[in-house]
Amino acid sequence: MSAYICSPMRGRYPILLLLLLLPLLSGAQDEPAWAGFGVEVNAVGGKIFKHTPKFKPPIPDGLSKAIDINFIRQTYGTKDWQQRVRYPMVGFGVTYINYGIDSVYGHLIGFYPDLQIPIIRGKKLEWTLRFGFGIGFISKYYSRGPVWDTINNAMSSNINNFSTFTTDLRYRINKHWDVQMGANFFHVSNATYHTPNLGINMYGAHVGLRYFPVTSQPHRIVHDLHPLKSRWLVEGRFSMAFTESGPGYGPMYHVYLATLYASKRWHSKNKFFGGIDYSYHQDVYAFLRNNEILQGREAQNSWKSALFLGNEFGVGRFGIILQAGYYLREAYLKADQPFYEKIGTHIYLIQKEQGILKELYFSALLKTHTTVAELAEFGIGIGF
Repeated sequence: MSAYICSPMRGRYPILLLLLLLPLLSGAQDEPAWAGFGVEVNAVGGKIFKHTPKFKPPIPDGLSKAIDINFIRQTYGTKDWQQRVRYPMVGFGVTYINYGIDSVYGHLIGFYPDLQIPIIRGKKLEWTLRFGFGIGFISKYYSRGPVWDTINNAMSSNINNFSTFTTDLRYRINKHWDVQMGANFFHVSNATYHTPNLGINMYGAHVGLRYFPVTSQPHRIVHDLHPLKSRWLVEGRFSMAFTESGPGYGPMYHVYLATLYASKRWHSKNKFFGGIDYSYHQDVYAFLRNNEILQGREAQNSWKSALFLGNEFGVGRFGIILQAGYYLREAYLKADQPFYEKIGTHIYLIQKEQGILKELYFSALLKTHTTVAELAEFGIGIGF
């Protein structure tokens, strides 16, 4: 999988996410100061895996090691969405990774806002899912000069996207201390903004502790919430992406994307959706022109279309997008698979129950083919 932070616009994406998530860390002062605030520390052991035959760097013999520190806050109902999503936990994490071969992979430090959602919650035991998207700085990457490193085709930039997916089984000792263990997945790359860029994927396990100076269980505010209407919307999304073509640090091209879909809200917090994706790829057009292939028909062989289904998990003014699609038509340069996935976020500027325009949002999505990314798209969407 590859990811997406290197252009000025991409560099702003995780920072924008952070700035918009930070207000979630503040709330009403019905509880004592710092109630629900805590810190967790996890020790991680993992393995890099070759997610494509094109991945050339050697795999470390031993475990890659990481320390993950997460500053967290337990929500307790200061906003309606917190109750609808069963009082999730929000936070801001910092991860340091030593991959195990310094001369090839170097070291990484990542910063990310995150969201933890309960799957099963008991008095003492709970099982949760946590995911975060942010920015990662890596010390070793492909370079043709002044320091030559042309064997490392996993990374091609110092600043990248950093993504983490974690599941935890946790035991609550008391209101101050929790112990936990679980599995995790770390990903870092730049979504082909520079090439070569296959990304580094690492899976592993961890053990950790949590500490809450006041309490991990602030008193929950329970409102008499009325279910939101399970409405249908017609929605459109218009996006743009950037990809590099050819050898490392080659020319940059635009990709233009348009999406039309219908959505239906369910359980007052999620949206199921389906529709059609369209994308036009300037890099494919340039390849056909430069190689005098399909002369006069370059443009008509440079676009793709696909049908897709997905779900959006609503978290206040954020929508977490999971989407899967199947190509109806591919461009001349085809992907290795007939299907693709998108993951990312919608950040809502307008959310209304009445009126013609019901939704207006900023969109940031990563398009992948299983573990290899094609592009990162940024755009604007509307819903009627």
